[in-house]
Amino acid sequence: MSSLLCVNELYYTYREGKVSTPVLKGVNLEVSAGELTAVIGKSGSGKSTLLHVIATLDRPDSGSVLFDGTELTALSSPKQARFRNRSLGFVYQFHHLLNDLSALENVALPLSIGNVKQTEALNRARAYLKKVGLEGKETALPPELSGGERQRVAIARALVHHPRLILADEPTGNLDADNSERILSLFLDLVRSEGSAVIMVTHDLALARRADSVYRMVRGKVERDA
Repeated sequence: MSSLLCVNELYYTYREGKVSTPVLKGVNLEVSAGELTAVIGKSGSGKSTLLHVIATLDRPDSGSVLFDGTELTALSSPKQARFRNRSLGFVYQFHHLLNDLSALENVALPLSIGNVKQTEALNRARAYLKKVGLEGKETALPPELSGGERQRVAIARALVHHPRLILADEPTGNLDADNSERILSLFLDLVRSEGSAVIMVTHDLALARRADSVYRMVRGKVERDA
């Protein structure tokens, strides 16, 4: 399998006022197309920060993030936004849905931003709501949904545009066992059938063991888990 993502000597320091806290201390990671990678580690070890830097939501102090041979950190802000809209699916730990849009409209949003025709965008969004077990909830607003249902809407939104890279931050944290299995199956289907790559941060060790590769964040670095 070919490498889709290469992270090289990534350093990132969190700064708040006069306080500086090193978070990433020379992270190296390589992910192939058609591979599900799990990243585990203690809370505060830098797992979420790593995903945000890869997603170009945070800029590293040094190091490089190459996606399909393109250096993401060197791109202009508009080109980074284009990468996020066209090639990236991000499942946040907290769903970040828009409360004034229905579940269907939230899922269709990446397609609408990408200028997909409305009819097609809504049809694809409806299909992905069904895939995450939310058929019949299309018109519900986020405040009318449970925490687990909102998380599943967010997952459908991240996957609806068939991204080549999916970054998932505790995607099953608010889900029961059945729905966790449903979401893992969705990820695996994307990996196997479409050649996408998934990096999944999780505390669920049973879930992590289902991945092709497991890495552990330790003291700001990533180590291959035995």
